[in-house]
Amino acid sequence: MEKHIERVIDTGFVNHDVKFFRLEKPENYDFSPGQATEVSINNSDWSDEKRPFTFTSLPDEEYLEFTIKIYSSHEGVTNELAGIDRGDELILHEVFGAIQYKGKGVFIAGGAGVTPFIAIFRKLHKDGNIDGNKLIFGNKTEKDIILKNEFEKMLGDHFINILSDEDIKPYDHGFIDREYIEKLGVKKDQYFYVCGPPPMMEQVLKALEEIGVDEKYIVKEDL
Repeated sequence: MEKHIERVIDTGFVNHDVKFFRLEKPENYDFSPGQATEVSINNSDWSDEKRPFTFTSLPDEEYLEFTIKIYSSHEGVTNELAGIDRGDELILHEVFGAIQYKGKGVFIAGGAGVTPFIAIFRKLHKDGNIDGNKLIFGNKTEKDIILKNEFEKMLGDHFINILSDEDIKPYDHGFIDREYIEKLGVKKDQYFYVCGPPPMMEQVLKALEEIGVDEKYIVKEDL
């Protein structure tokens, strides 16, 4: 199995529980925006504990970046990553992932499920092709919104936030269900990119089916 041990060159928190990691990039290590790899920590206790994380850097950048939600209550890999600093090493493996940009459409994300879309939007924005795309982003609270300022800069009014646990302006309140998707006036004959926790995925995919969206227009990770 492909394996690369790479040094962390920069890291920091982007909100209260999400941290970015920038690593040295292996030679000839290529990926498409939206794809991922398995990552583990290079020490004797954690090197075999691999977890999938999405690249949030662009393929032509000189470093690799991951943006990772830290689950401090789980005492698992992400909790351990919270203590990783510059100079520490992570182990990377083969690239995988079915989420790739196919054309203009609606991106629907729940929590850390937005990470596959970060590099996609960064690439579209860099190339001047972001117009015609929309991001619907569901979170529990305002403080949970990942890269809020960057998404607002890239997408403007096409960055739509809905919060389940807070009812505050200017955000919508509730869940991303059929009623909400239809209220936004989306067209069914366009691409829908969907990523999030299993309950959210089940609800959104069911809603898209009921609306009449053909499976060929739905882009999600293969389960």
